[in-house]
Amino acid sequence: MKSARQLSRTLLLVQLGAAILIAWAAMARFGMAGWQAALTGVASVVLVRLLINMNNFAMAARFASATPPGFHLGLKDRLRLLAEEFRASMVVTSWQLPRASAATRIYPDSKQVPVLLLHGYGCNSGYWAHLTPLLDAARISHASVDLEPVAGDIDGYVPLVERAARELQAATGAKQIAIVAHSMGGLVARAWMRAHGTAGVARVITLGSPHHGTALARFGLGQNAFQMRDDSAWLRALAAGEDAATRALVSSLYTHHDNIVSPQESSRLEGARNLEFGGVGHVALGSNPRVLAAVMQELAALVS
Repeated sequence: MKSARQLSRTLLLVQLGAAILIAWAAMARFGMAGWQAALTGVASVVLVRLLINMNNFAMAARFASATPPGFHLGLKDRLRLLAEEFRASMVVTSWQLPRASAATRIYPDSKQVPVLLLHGYGCNSGYWAHLTPLLDAARISHASVDLEPVAGDIDGYVPLVERAARELQAATGAKQIAIVAHSMGGLVARAWMRAHGTAGVARVITLGSPHHGTALARFGLGQNAFQMRDDSAWLRALAAGEDAATRALVSSLYTHHDNIVSPQESSRLEGARNLEFGGVGHVALGSNPRVLAAVMQELAALVS
């Protein structure tokens, strides 16, 4: 199984090939000038990507939980939501993922709890390109993990997290770490705590994690997608292995307009600190200023 970096590069090549074929057809069939044909090819690929993004929102709406009062959106805000999510998706998949690899940044004099970053399904460490500059500015030591294989068993990622956590503790001298995890990464963090305990955990902050599964996982590939199906046996077993003290370590940040986790209330975890947002899509959780500010506020409260 290829890595997320390799898969994203392959998809970029496929899209480039499609744009070239469309441009060639536009010149041959309609006699377009070269620049017009090139623009048509690129626009066609972008349009397909937009339609895919819109389809995600449409599928999520079929299984959506009720939107609470105060989080309903008008047409203008819905268009803003779509635009932000589409931009975030394009940037993540076309720029951040193809260039990224796991990395560690240590600030020896920092008093803040070091942070381990866990990405979501089909992604890699590139997802955190908007959060890591904020961690650097706050001089918070941090490390990221590439959860591979892409379509693997969630429990199979636990040894990767354990090794990264121990290395981060050794590099910083900290007794505890915090975890910031997007989507599937939040389930990985919970599986890691089930396997290795919580003594070394100061906080787990999840962004849009399907704690109770998502209906859209039935359209995903791999064992991890199967495990993230709504009310799966794996999720029930994970919840059964947690006590109140473990849940109290979790801050679950989620959006009532998630276009991947549906029903959206699936991200609400009983016994955890649940922080609600509106007008933000699933991928955009990692770049939205309001969400990132909340993450940094949660981390600022932790002192090693």
